[in-house]
Amino acid sequence: MLYGLIGEKLGHSYSPEIHGAIAPYPYVLKEIEQDMLNDFFERRDFVGVNVTIPYKERAMKCLDVISDEAQRIGAVNVVVNNGGKLYGYNTDYFGIKALFEKIGVNPMGKKVLVLGTGGTSKTATCVLEDLGAREIIKVSRTKKDNAITYDDALSKHSDCQIIFNATPVGMYPNDEGCPIDLCKFACLECVLDAIYHPINTSLVVKAKNMGVKAIGGLYMLSAQAVYASKLFMGQEFGNDVVNLIDKAYDAVLNQKQNVVLIGMPSCGKSTAGKLLAERTQREFVDVDEEILKRIPMTIAEYFEKYGEQSFRDIESEIIKGVSQRDGIVIACGGGSVLKEENVNALKRNGKLVFLDRDIDNLITTSSRPLSSNRQQLKQMYVKRRDIYLRAKDVTIDANGAIEGVVCKIQKECNL
Repeated sequence: MLYGLIGEKLGHSYSPEIHGAIAPYPYVLKEIEQDMLNDFFERRDFVGVNVTIPYKERAMKCLDVISDEAQRIGAVNVVVNNGGKLYGYNTDYFGIKALFEKIGVNPMGKKVLVLGTGGTSKTATCVLEDLGAREIIKVSRTKKDNAITYDDALSKHSDCQIIFNATPVGMYPNDEGCPIDLCKFACLECVLDAIYHPINTSLVVKAKNMGVKAIGGLYMLSAQAVYASKLFMGQEFGNDVVNLIDKAYDAVLNQKQNVVLIGMPSCGKSTAGKLLAERTQREFVDVDEEILKRIPMTIAEYFEKYGEQSFRDIESEIIKGVSQRDGIVIACGGGSVLKEENVNALKRNGKLVFLDRDIDNLITTSSRPLSSNRQQLKQMYVKRRDIYLRAKDVTIDANGAIEGVVCKIQKECNL
């Protein structure tokens, strides 16, 4: 390999896509067993590599030169082979700085909780020190490295203004996890999460639901990759860095983020979804169709026999599964957003697009048990429209021809 990423388990890494958007070199994933790490570096058969869990600290013992940032942090995430000498750097440091710049929050003079005590936590602490944070408090379940417990964080430091999650809690596939209860922090200004898969962790989604600025780790990952690429190529960190970060981030976000269509029955979600998937060469998933694969009857028959609650439980199971996937088009049932847990699951990897069609342009059919006549449909419209508006990220006027509706979705979602 010339360029790539080394680690123990790399199955869900986004690094190849990010580096592909930055530079033309081939970038590969290479899983290395722990007892083979020293041998990999001794052979020096590469130009530049990123280093990830669990080798960021161990790799330092194999290097000839280590940058000041990496020395302070005690971990490297980039190794460059320059004339046979191995140079180690920590571009996560620059990635975290870029994350603060992206969200538009200056930590200077503020109280910050950093969740976790691993390598990312050490990097975040180093950045926060350099950015002038007034107080930096590490939080850990084990209280190691002078960290406080989560109970202490909740009871004694509820006045913190920034929370940075440097733990794996909330990472795919256990993406329902949330490391701390944000409702206890009345002074909270922003939440940053180093996790990039899902795009928005449960922690980020909950912060946004509270009206708090929040961002996941994909932008940080993109930024550190740009700085790593500069080191690979022997280039200076010039004025083009921010543009390159934005380019890499947008490219991967557009590729990985799901497009989730919500709205009233008969507003065109399935029809628009199929056409959108065809135009963008994405997979299309219809939640109602997935439910029909589970039940041996029509939806109307299932409602009559087992009731709405049983149907909603199956619907939630389906949504939980499909929302963990990425880069797909999802058409939800009309009632999918009635449960907050469904909305939160869909937001973790998706942009929710509300297809807003006027009541006069909606139709009734016997296959839709809750809107089989005009009166039911009007009552549902009045009840649900505000729910759709609260859940959505984007609203699309869906009253015109379906081709035009799909064009609007593509424009709003940068597809």
